Amino acid sequence: MKLVKQLLGAAAMAFALSAQAAAPANEAPDALVKRISQEVLEVAKADKEIQAGNQNRVMDLVESKILPYVDFERMTALAAGRHWRDATAEQKKLLSAEFRTLLIYTYSGALSQVKNETVEFKALRAQPSDTEVEVRSQVNVARGEPVMLNYRVAKGPAGWKIYDINVLGAWLVETYKGSFASEISKSGVDGLIKTLAEKNKKLASKPIKAASK
Repeated sequence: MKLVKQLLGAAAMAFALSAQAAAPANEAPDALVKRISQEVLEVAKADKEIQAGNQNRVMDLVESKILPYVDFERMTALAAGRHWRDATAEQKKLLSAEFRTLLIYTYSGALSQVKNETVEFKALRAQPSDTEVEVRSQVNVARGEPVMLNYRVAKGPAGWKIYDINVLGAWLVETYKGSFASEISKSGVDGLIKTLAEKNKKLASKPIKAASK
C-alpha cells in the first residue's frame, strides 16, 4: 500500500508536466490537469531509463517539467500552519526549499515505478469566476479497486497551480502538518529545517527506487 500511495503521489503531480511554452491562459483547470497528466504518464511509461530508475533522467523530468506548476511556498505555509506567520523571511525560504526537495525525491521515486496506470477525471464542480477549485479523478490500476486522487488548484498571476493533493482520502498538507508542528514544538522552525535537510541528504545518497521506500 505504501508503494501505491507513492505512485499515486507521482500521478497527482503529473499534471504539472508542460510543453516548453506556458499553458493557454484560458485553459480550464480540469482540462490542464487532464492534458498534462496524460502526457507525463506517457513519458514515464515509455522512457526505459526512467523505468530503470535512472536518477538523472527522473530528476531532470521533475525539475524541468513539474515544478513550474506547483505552488510549493503555499503548500509549505499551509503545512507549517500558524508557525509560518512567526517565521523569518530567511526561515520561510529555507523551509520551502527543503520541503520542495523532499517532495521531489518522493515523486521521483514514484515516477520510476509507473507501469500501466490510467487516470479518469470527474466533471468539474465550479463556477467560471472561481479562482480555487478541486479537480477530482481516480487512478485505475491493473489490479485492485480504483483509487480517488483529487487536487486543490488555485489561479494566480502565473496561472493555475496545485497547492494540495488528496490520495486515498488524505490531503498531503494535512499529512505533513502534524509532523511539522511536532518538530517545531521541540526545536523550532530551525529544527524542522535541519530535520528536513538531513532527510534530504540521506535520500540524495540512495538510488531513486530506494528513496521511494
